[in-house]
Amino acid sequence: MVVRLLNTIRDYAWGSPTAIPALLGVAPDGTPQAEMWMGAHESAPSILPSGDSLYDVVQAGASDVLGVEVAEEFEGRFPFLAKLLAAAQPLSIQAHPSRAQAIDGYARDEAAGIPRDAADRNYRDAWPKPEILIALEPFDALVGFRPLASTVALLEALAPVGLDGLTQQLRDGKLQEAFTDFMSSDRDSIRPLVAAVGEACAQYVGSAYALEIETLAKLCADFPDDPGVLAALLLNRVRLERFEAVYLPAGNVHAYLHGLGFEVMANSDNVLRGGLTSKYVDVPELVSVVDFEPLTDPVLTATDGVYATGCEYFAVRRVELDGGEQTVTGSGPRIVCCVDGSMEVGAGGTYDGVTLSAGQSAFAGGPEGPCNLRGSGTAFVVSAP
Repeated sequence: MVVRLLNTIRDYAWGSPTAIPALLGVAPDGTPQAEMWMGAHESAPSILPSGDSLYDVVQAGASDVLGVEVAEEFEGRFPFLAKLLAAAQPLSIQAHPSRAQAIDGYARDEAAGIPRDAADRNYRDAWPKPEILIALEPFDALVGFRPLASTVALLEALAPVGLDGLTQQLRDGKLQEAFTDFMSSDRDSIRPLVAAVGEACAQYVGSAYALEIETLAKLCADFPDDPGVLAALLLNRVRLERFEAVYLPAGNVHAYLHGLGFEVMANSDNVLRGGLTSKYVDVPELVSVVDFEPLTDPVLTATDGVYATGCEYFAVRRVELDGGEQTVTGSGPRIVCCVDGSMEVGAGGTYDGVTLSAGQSAFAGGPEGPCNLRGSGTAFVVSAP
């Protein structure tokens, strides 16, 4: 049976007060609505029509909900978490750990007796957090380290006062050393460097780096003493069009800047932050998980609706219908989220009276058959890989 989900909206300060309400077709309430969580994470699980949380139902009988194979593979844990994400302001410069790093970090935090909801806790669970963000409108982000030659060219074009040392480190291929040096610097040392970048952006008259200049100028104004601004100099600046995506495996340094997207990740809330935030920052721990290999082409597009990430925790398919019907195969538990139009959702060749409009989602358990969708609109179907 397919059932509708009631989902929690998180009110993080960077969230848009209007984007998710507009998608849902409801009036905004004036508060930031940053993320709508769909899944079985213990922090904010979806609620079933019975009134039970999806987390509690999985805990009570993982095989019945996930299917025997998925329950065994993921040790009884729901494998993925889906979200609607609406950013009005930049999120923090951040990266996520690998499975081995998460297990080790979680064990260290537990042994140290740090409460799991403490602001200074790095690892809230023992899972990695690879993720994909699919744009629902033009979406701006910083994603992965830009090839060093391109970053050197940007710095030479801007020529900010006081950053010659950083430029030379990058010419010498010392990306990790450069990143660690400025991320570890105190705010008094960073402030004049950020001011120099802001001044260089103001004086720049070319057009080759329009997106980079736009972002750097705003970050300099909003975060005048934050080393995350210098990190932004090193990262690919991308603007995703509707349904384009970025896939972020473990260690990928990134920051979402602005826009509305559909996000899927392994079922984890592990975030290691490095800047552009008032939240807890642990630079040595961040550096220990970062992948410093430059990312040449960060944008991912779907092929026949499938976003091929190779991720071992989730698979994502986009379904677009114009009055027709489609059957979507997939293993284990599935979450269906409609992002425009209206679709009826069922499983195993039948329909259970669940019709979704934009922003609404439904759940099909692992033992159910393939998902059926019919109607007019667009939906994402997330399953185990």
